[in-house]
Amino acid sequence: MTKVKFQTRKVIHVDEWDRIVKETYGKPYSFQQQDECRDRGTFDFEVPYSADDYENDTVPEKINHEEMGVSFKAWLERDPKQPLSGEKDGDREWGIRMWWDRDFYPNVQMIANDLLEKGILEEGEYSIDIDW
Repeated sequence: MTKVKFQTRKVIHVDEWDRIVKETYGKPYSFQQQDECRDRGTFDFEVPYSADDYENDTVPEKINHEEMGVSFKAWLERDPKQPLSGEKDGDREWGIRMWWDRDFYPNVQMIANDLLEKGILEEGEYSIDIDW
């Protein structure tokens, strides 16, 4: 009788992934909101793995702009309390958070590799379970 071959994959719920990233880096972060808002499902990745860091050091300070994603270095260096240009006081907190969540974020593999270096993740195959 032929046996089924399988592999073990570590599954992280999207809320847990976001919590770890926020606590580790002190930055607003929402994986589901990235890349024009991710659908329900899973996002698979491996740690360590080569990463294509985004080339942008910044993106337009407009929520849901077509240009999204910044270099890991730029993301680490930006103060999350720095106001967006042209932002009105009443929308400040909401606008900054949405911009970080939807436009100003690094490549997830860059974060995963860094979390490995920090001892927060182990080597292996992972899935982020995206559900809301």
